[in-house]
Amino acid sequence: MEAGPRDTAHDGGEQLSPDGPDDLAGGVTDDGPGADEMAPEAEVEVELRPQRRLRIWQLAPIVILAALGSLMFAFPLAFEFGGGGGGGAADGGAVVAMLGLLISCCAAGWGMMAARRVGHTWPGLPERGSGRRPDWRVVCAYALLFLAAVGLAVWRVARLRS
Repeated sequence: MEAGPRDTAHDGGEQLSPDGPDDLAGGVTDDGPGADEMAPEAEVEVELRPQRRLRIWQLAPIVILAALGSLMFAFPLAFEFGGGGGGGAADGGAVVAMLGLLISCCAAGWGMMAARRVGHTWPGLPERGSGRRPDWRVVCAYALLFLAAVGLAVWRVARLRS
């Protein structure tokens, strides 16, 4: 015996077609809101996702690496290891300083990626996904600041070697 709907109206009652009743009063009905309910002032936009923030467990490793790298960069420069023409200890100070600079730059990049992930942008630059182009003057100013910082760091480390 097969399971399915049965037509049990044998005495001339209302017969059903295989796909449902044939007589609909207004044809197909709308399931959506009416034209009066579609007014733009009636809509309220609400953010369903919580605001993304940097948590302390995300910031702690970045801050620790930045502090470690800056100390490694600063101590050989501040205390000028070696002092005399042998070259051995001064080269060690330059290596430690360059390693500290590398660690600091990695921490800065890590911090910028984390900030970008939660939606922060650099001052003067458009928000992510806004479709606007950044102003070329702001981009040039950031590039000049970056190049000046790199130039000063390389100059200070080169001063250790001489």
